[in-house]
Amino acid sequence: MGALRQIGAIVAKDLAAELHTREILSAMFVFAVLALVIFSFALDLEGAAGRAAAPGVLWTTIAFSGTLGLSRSLAREQQTAGISGLLLAAEDRAVIFAGKALGSFLLMLIVEAVLLPLGTVLLGVNLLRLELGLIVLLGTLGYATVGTLIAAIAVNTRAREVMLPILLLPLLIPLLIGAVQATAGLLEGLRLAEVGVWVRLLVVYDLLMAAVALLTFESVVEV
Repeated sequence: MGALRQIGAIVAKDLAAELHTREILSAMFVFAVLALVIFSFALDLEGAAGRAAAPGVLWTTIAFSGTLGLSRSLAREQQTAGISGLLLAAEDRAVIFAGKALGSFLLMLIVEAVLLPLGTVLLGVNLLRLELGLIVLLGTLGYATVGTLIAAIAVNTRAREVMLPILLLPLLIPLLIGAVQATAGLLEGLRLAEVGVWVRLLVVYDLLMAAVALLTFESVVEV
C-alpha cells in the first residue's frame, strides 16, 4: 500500500504540473491534430484505401506525438531538479518508474480520447470501437513503459530531443507491427479473437518491456 501511495503521489504531481502549464498536452495535441489533417489531405483516403491507410496513420500519429510528451516530461524533471527529490523520497526506484510511466500513459490517453473521434471524421473509418479501444490501451501502455525508460536515458545527453526518437523508435517496431496489424484486422471487420495473435504479441511485449524497465531503471537514473 505504501508503494501504491507513492506511485499515486508521483502521478498526481505530474498531472498537477501539467494542468498548471499545459506544456506537454498542448504540444502532443497540436502535433496529433496537424498530423491527422496533413495525412487526410495528402492521401486519398476514400473507401477501401481509407481502411487500409488508417491503421498506419493512426499509430504513426500516436508514436510521434507520444515522443514529444515523453521528451518534455523527463526534461522538466531535470530542469527543476525534481528527479533528485524523487530519488531522495522513494527508496524503491521501481516506484519512480511506475509513477512516471503511468503519468505518461494517462496523458497519452487524454490525447487519444480526442484523436480517435477526430480520426473517425478525417479518415472516414470507425475508430470508436470497444475492441479497438483495447488495442489502443495495450499499445499505449507498452509505449509509455519503454518510452519512460528510454527518456530517462536520453535526458542525460546533450541532444536529448534527437536521441530519444533514435533510441526509442527501433524498440517500438514489434509493438507498432502488432498494433497496426490488429487495428487493420478490426477495421476490415474481423473479430477480436481473429486478431488474437497480434493481441498476444502486444501483451507479451508489454510484460517483457515492463520487466526489463523495472530491472534497469535504477541503474539508469543513478548514472
